[in-house]
Amino acid sequence: MLRYLIQVVENLLATGILIALLWALVNKGGEGSRKRRALWGNAIGTGAALILAVLRRTTALISRGFFNTWTLTAAIIFGIFFILFQWELLRKPLKRMPFFKKRPLLAEAVPDYVSAVLMGALLFYALPTLFLYPTEFALAGESIFTTDFLFKLIGFSAGLLTVILIALALYKAGKALPEKFLKILLTAALAVNICNQGIVIVQFLLARRIIPMIRWIFRIIVAAANNNIVFLYALMGISFLLPLVLFFTGLKIPAAGKNPAESRKIRAKLRINRRWCATVTAGFIFSVLILTVIKDYTERGVVLSPAEPMTLAGEEIIIPITQVEDGHLHRFVYTASDNTEVRFIVIKKNAVAYGVGLDACDICGPTGYYERKNEVICRLCDVVMNISTIGFKGGCNPVPLAYALRSGSMVIETANLENEKNRFK
Repeated sequence: MLRYLIQVVENLLATGILIALLWALVNKGGEGSRKRRALWGNAIGTGAALILAVLRRTTALISRGFFNTWTLTAAIIFGIFFILFQWELLRKPLKRMPFFKKRPLLAEAVPDYVSAVLMGALLFYALPTLFLYPTEFALAGESIFTTDFLFKLIGFSAGLLTVILIALALYKAGKALPEKFLKILLTAALAVNICNQGIVIVQFLLARRIIPMIRWIFRIIVAAANNNIVFLYALMGISFLLPLVLFFTGLKIPAAGKNPAESRKIRAKLRINRRWCATVTAGFIFSVLILTVIKDYTERGVVLSPAEPMTLAGEEIIIPITQVEDGHLHRFVYTASDNTEVRFIVIKKNAVAYGVGLDACDICGPTGYYERKNEVICRLCDVVMNISTIGFKGGCNPVPLAYALRSGSMVIETANLENEKNRFK
């Protein structure tokens, strides 16, 4: 239950905050056409996300990393365009272009289309994983009428409700504040999100060796990935200024009007605004508890299994095949020349092949893997590994480690581990 509560809040809250702020700004325009375009952007992004989720579930044709990279690239580009349009840095140059000179109405609508595409891209990136969570509640052949399924559903629903309430309260608070202040907060929030999205893209490119592995870039990316939650906290801090300013602004507004009816109307509006402020505050406090105390509690039990014995013969490590042929995860530790402990794992994939790799990956670093219900899980991001792909490059897979089978034993050269010792420092 807690696992899905954490994952929904962690993966969806940033998108919920940005969509709420974008809708609050769209509402400031007051034009029906602007709202319709935003609705179309939301609808197309949600529909495309649902289709992608179905394809991921039913086929092997969809590369998650590929789609995420292109979706985030589009979100970054349109996010930058959105910021430039909001601060009037592109409107005048756009209107001076010959094509738009003849179509002034289209020129006026371009910022709205940019906003709609941005919202669609944000939803297209975040929602497929959300749609797929319920498919994990019960394994193939298991009944949905179980306590375990019910608890998972409760956790998922609680997380989704938390995000929806926070987004709705932020939207209501944003509507009640000046447009310029809302633009400033939205610009700051988008800038934080663009930085986060850029890091995710670089992670993918490094993992696929599309860009060269430069050591200092790798260290920055690993540090950012290991502290990814900081970007979400930054977004929460920025957006929390909305209810904070709204609350203190309300204290300065006189509750007395020209007549009793107007006074009642003012007091009612102030009460509603304060309730939305309280909702955002309570939602953020609950979210922080979920991402800190509750997450720490759920992860406390994840401890890496101890290293197993192995034989060091000269420049080779010898592991009897009988030791690793049970289909479970086996962990080994080699002490390098500078006393760095280099961990590696072995698991039998099928009758003729073994998955052998470092207990680290290009994305999450040396956090390690553990076994849960016959599945290999990344300790940092909780991603389930496809056991058949262990030993191959890509994604969150363990960094491949060369091995040979000889005389009933697995043989690994220590030189390969020496070359990788910097990953574990």
